[in-house]
Amino acid sequence: MSTCTTVSQDLDEPIAGTAATATTWLLLEQPGPWGAKALTQSHLDPALGRALEAAAQGTGVRIALIRRPGRHADYKRPSERRVYAAHTVPGGVWLRTATVRDPRQLLELDLAALGRGEHHTFDSVLGGHAHTGDPLALVCTNGKRDRCCALLGRPLAAKLAASGVDGVWEVTHLGGHRFSPTLLVLPYGYAYGRAEADVVRRVLDGVREGRIVGEGCRGNSAWERPGQAAELAVRRTTGETAAEALSVVRTNGAAPLWEVTVAHVDGRRWRVDVAQGAAQPPRPEKCGTSVLGSPARMDVVAVRELRATATATALAG
Repeated sequence: MSTCTTVSQDLDEPIAGTAATATTWLLLEQPGPWGAKALTQSHLDPALGRALEAAAQGTGVRIALIRRPGRHADYKRPSERRVYAAHTVPGGVWLRTATVRDPRQLLELDLAALGRGEHHTFDSVLGGHAHTGDPLALVCTNGKRDRCCALLGRPLAAKLAASGVDGVWEVTHLGGHRFSPTLLVLPYGYAYGRAEADVVRRVLDGVREGRIVGEGCRGNSAWERPGQAAELAVRRTTGETAAEALSVVRTNGAAPLWEVTVAHVDGRRWRVDVAQGAAQPPRPEKCGTSVLGSPARMDVVAVRELRATATATALAG
């Protein structure tokens, strides 16, 4: 059976620069079934879901629902729900957690502040505190958005959970169905595609040590797509694996060509040329449709290290 995932893999579609974008992730536990638009098509009060969607607009916060792997009993009112918030911008990365009895408390959060990396209302409103357990491995399993997410994501989540990965959760949507199974790892916010259990375990081992594994990496959600591709290109070029070593400090241009400046914490800078192309030949971008598309791809054209004088000029410009 051909799926959007098998077509994408057969055509060797590049995966770098395809992660969902968010400076901060806000995750609410919601057991039971999920619809394609889970915030308003689940057992969460749809009015609350709409209000959260509206509140998050323009803040840099992406809200998603999570649930533990396994069979999803059709119950509507869990007594307590786990909530996580994670800021993913290097130099300010954090992961906070709380439990709530009434999810309407999330409406009291200052989402704009969360998007900027300030967690004061998360702590004061929800009783939040630093997450001290294993990194979170969020596997997209929402088959109502695309069947590949269920067919490939749910077995991966179940396998990871059965092998003792404490931080594994199913999540509603990470984008890029055709790269299923897709995965987001927090706190650092790097997304992965075409993930297999052994690779995920290596990724999580790396995160525990503050390292990023490049295999299957789609990019850091903190950056827009050209920045994601540029940062991963610098990692490949230099062999840098430290999680918070690199930042995207400037992006000039517009589609289809950008100049991205990537900075290292040690002061080095790189100029990365990123071109937007169209994946060929046309193919289904999701299952269940006969419409063919040519999804945008981020192609790194050049990576060059900037000398100190050139760096000062580039930053001044």
